[in-house]
Amino acid sequence: MPKTPLHPAPPPLEANDVAIVGGGTVLWFLGFLALLPFQHSLSAHGHGSWPWICLAGGLLGLIGLWYCRARRAAIERDRTQKAAAAGAADSTAGGTDSTVSPEDD
Repeated sequence: MPKTPLHPAPPPLEANDVAIVGGGTVLWFLGFLALLPFQHSLSAHGHGSWPWICLAGGLLGLIGLWYCRARRAAIERDRTQKAAAAGAADSTAGGTDSTVSPEDD
């Protein structure tokens, strides 16, 4: 049986996590606000916890927003540091400063 050749893994897809988590958080809070006026009726039918579940989802979404924003900032910092390190390595690899020419002496 022939072996299939191995291919390198594709780079991960990047999504706007802050927008996705923010949209979900807004929906949880809207669910809370929509169910709150019906709290008495929901409680009478054994579903009194539904608004509070929506509120908990919204509050957890705020934590998720904080996490996604911190993660995005850390990724951007890492990219900036790697680009600066690569730029420094490129400038020292040439051995001379490209801004100085022999005519300047």
